[in-house]
Amino acid sequence: MTQRTCDLVVIGAGPGGYVAAVRAAQSGLDTVLVEKGDRLGGTCGLRGCIPTKALIQSARTWELCRKGARPFGVTPGEASFDWGKVLKRKDMVVRKVSLGVAALVDKSGVETVRGHGRLDGPGRVAVTREGEEPLLIAAPTIILATGSTTARIPGLEPDGERILTSDHLLEIDAVPKSLIILGAGAVGVEFADVMNAFGCKVTLAEMLPRIIPLEDADCSAELARVLGRKGIRIHAGHRASDVSAGADGVSARLTDVDSGEEIEVAAEKLLVAAGRRPLSDDLGLDTVDVVVDRRGFVQVDGLMRTNVPGLYAIGDLVATPQLAHQASAEAELAVAAAAGRETAPLDLDRVPGCTYTSPEVASVGLSEAEARERGHEIAAGRYDFAALGKASILNEPHGFVKVVKDVESGLVLGVHMVGPHVTDLIAEACTAIGAGLDAERWARVTHPHPTLSEAVAEALHAANGEALHG
Repeated sequence: MTQRTCDLVVIGAGPGGYVAAVRAAQSGLDTVLVEKGDRLGGTCGLRGCIPTKALIQSARTWELCRKGARPFGVTPGEASFDWGKVLKRKDMVVRKVSLGVAALVDKSGVETVRGHGRLDGPGRVAVTREGEEPLLIAAPTIILATGSTTARIPGLEPDGERILTSDHLLEIDAVPKSLIILGAGAVGVEFADVMNAFGCKVTLAEMLPRIIPLEDADCSAELARVLGRKGIRIHAGHRASDVSAGADGVSARLTDVDSGEEIEVAAEKLLVAAGRRPLSDDLGLDTVDVVVDRRGFVQVDGLMRTNVPGLYAIGDLVATPQLAHQASAEAELAVAAAAGRETAPLDLDRVPGCTYTSPEVASVGLSEAEARERGHEIAAGRYDFAALGKASILNEPHGFVKVVKDVESGLVLGVHMVGPHVTDLIAEACTAIGAGLDAERWARVTHPHPTLSEAVAEALHAANGEALHG
């Protein structure tokens, strides 16, 4: 067995792992990055954020050509789409992003080792490499960043033909005529919107009372309204059972959680979009007695340290929001802690969430319900995009911006958005809340006209009881 010593080892090259490796190398640490796949980028770059958003952009372009150009005075010729070329473009975007990550890692002086890495006792990582003898790496600091994979519903095993995961759907050779989606979180609603745009009849089922259940209730209601108008059949508050796959398609029974009323649904294919589970299996966690919860998440403190000295865990492997930007932030935190620099835990209330449907959904901070549950006396201000000039220019009048503030302190507790380009617009709210701006000072910031950002200012005025255009 070949042996190597270094200062820090990272297992996993997703948005948590590669950022950790680059930051460690920039800090002067001899760093090795272990990745079992043939490309860098992890779930986000290869099977998640990047490829799905590439499909979403193709869907938006097709919708504009098919039915959205006439309001602008533009009449396109006979429009059509080529699904093969849609997938080819998606793959091109993924390849470009992955090559960019690889170039960044190499430029930073990080050594990349290809193979399956697992712990082999404290301070040791054993790497199994195809066609080469195993490598044993010894380092005082190890960061686990192995990410997650699609979650399973008990008794419902994806086969890649009738019952699919998101990984399968990203590579499907033709748009199905009809699709049942179980789970209406971000993944479920995004695929529902994309498949519907390309002509698929979509049935979306969610066991919880509303779609995108982690978002503010008003955001859920608005998105459900718009998706319903597009023809997507939504069954929130329904539990799926008796799923049966055959040569002709898939059927399932949906039971209303409250009333017990049952309906039968059928489609060509079914997508399981029930969340993600951590990839903590076969990681050698038992060789160091690291604490893992019943769901497989590695337990860490506020600085991403496990109970084992020198061992850190970040990203989807731990029970924090399963978001690429969260993983990257945790990577920087872990490296700072490992390097002995003074740092502070991340505030999970300030982690933005984004859903890339049309209209988009974005939020940061507390919802109205969460704020009340924590004992805040709140004031909420809302401004609809339908009243905004730039939204009319874009012909995207759906949605709103809502600001939730604490009455006593005036501090903004949360901002929630549904509408055009809100996944970009939410960055202003992240900055303002992170800087501790109260609603009155923030409302005095001049916003340019005509822009979508004006909706933020209008919602702030409304929260302050000084609505102007609303």
